[in-house]
Amino acid sequence: MGPRTAAAPTTITVDFCGERSGRAPLTWGQRAIWHAIGRTAPNDHYFNIGRILPLADRGRPATVAEVAQALARLMERHEALRTKVSVTDGEPGQQLVAAGRLPITVVDAPDPDRAADTAQRLVDELSATRFDYAGRLPLRAALVSSGGRVTHAVLVLCHLAADGHGAEVLVRDLRLLVRRGSAGHTPTTTPMDLARAQHGDAGAGRGAVALAHWESGYRAAPPTMFPEQVAAPRSPRFWTGRIVSTALARAVDTVAFTHRVSGSTVLLAASAALAAAANGHRTAAVMPIAANRTAPAHRDLVSTLSQDGLFVLDLDAAGGGAAFTDLLPFAYRAALRAYRAAAYDPVEWDRLGARMRTERGAEVHPYCCFNDMRLVERPGPADPLPGADELRAAQRETRFGFPATQDKVACRYCLHITEQGGALAVALTADTAYLPPDSIRAQLQAMEELIVASAVGEGPAVAALPDLLAESGRERP
Repeated sequence: MGPRTAAAPTTITVDFCGERSGRAPLTWGQRAIWHAIGRTAPNDHYFNIGRILPLADRGRPATVAEVAQALARLMERHEALRTKVSVTDGEPGQQLVAAGRLPITVVDAPDPDRAADTAQRLVDELSATRFDYAGRLPLRAALVSSGGRVTHAVLVLCHLAADGHGAEVLVRDLRLLVRRGSAGHTPTTTPMDLARAQHGDAGAGRGAVALAHWESGYRAAPPTMFPEQVAAPRSPRFWTGRIVSTALARAVDTVAFTHRVSGSTVLLAASAALAAAANGHRTAAVMPIAANRTAPAHRDLVSTLSQDGLFVLDLDAAGGGAAFTDLLPFAYRAALRAYRAAAYDPVEWDRLGARMRTERGAEVHPYCCFNDMRLVERPGPADPLPGADELRAAQRETRFGFPATQDKVACRYCLHITEQGGALAVALTADTAYLPPDSIRAQLQAMEELIVASAVGEGPAVAALPDLLAESGRERP
């Protein structure tokens, strides 16, 4: 007798009633995502955010009715989940609704050992279609039950409602609502309050300071990092290459500890230097995704606060013959400047781009982005630091593949970094007209080799990075 399969899904609904309704402009973060959606549609499901909350691991078992009520309280607690986006007279704005009804998909998994697989399938299915931004709530919810108790809650979020940090806040709060019946004090600010503040005089002043950094960086950097199509585009046009490497994880920690910078700075500097080397640039420009969560009131706010920063690195800053690690102090300072100038009005950012295009006679945009999606607070490296033999042995276990393709992405080079157990998973989604599959492979394998070699004292000179890319484009045995 084979394993029992999950039953056909059913749908229940739960009512919620918040404290207020209203309309406001989009926050800067919402506007940035709105622009990205416009550039990516109809493939804007790319921005959907999925999360799974396991509920069978510990604590009192919870029924479907109990978790549904916890979801209702979650809707009431976080105004972002009750906020739709609509366009009036050509201008997008956020519309907060006070009350409504949340549909919840429920799937019974008779075999509890397969419940996690069922939850992952639900995440994939619910994430696969774009949201109706004006007509529907920005949350899709599902529950997996087995033996009368909920084993997993599934949340799929519209990126206009939350970024990655906001999604983690929702998972935390839902767990507390299920286990304790309360998630504590309500957040001290809301997306609607934030929008009104950002569109006031003080917000405009802060945005202008940030955009002054962008203007300075635009003048120092090449107009774009990948200026020429080098191949016929594949179909689908955008390919994702992915490397999973324990060696890279250990090496990043080692280099960061040795040179007193963060691991994220090491990865950002490596990606920037290699992107520049691919096209002979002496200055690199990369757009790191900034969380914009330093203000205490923003740390538990469910909204999309993340925006692009501008990281500009002069590859000659450390002088002729410099090794990659000699660039790290300069990269650290450049990263600080980038993250401090990552909150601004996207409408004014567009105007700056148009002005720079007129001034330079070409579109000015790096089309090169970097998103370190790991937790900000990270433990230090293991003691003792790994030796060369250990890192090289781990490097032989590295896995590479092309797990996904897409028809449309609003970038040419988009790097995402996550963790997978004790390994780093680095995914590069690229436009195959500018970075064919072999170039995607070369960028990822060169990044691993650059950082591992630097960790064992064999780091190449900056001038040697084009040769490293050429060697790394070949498939490893």
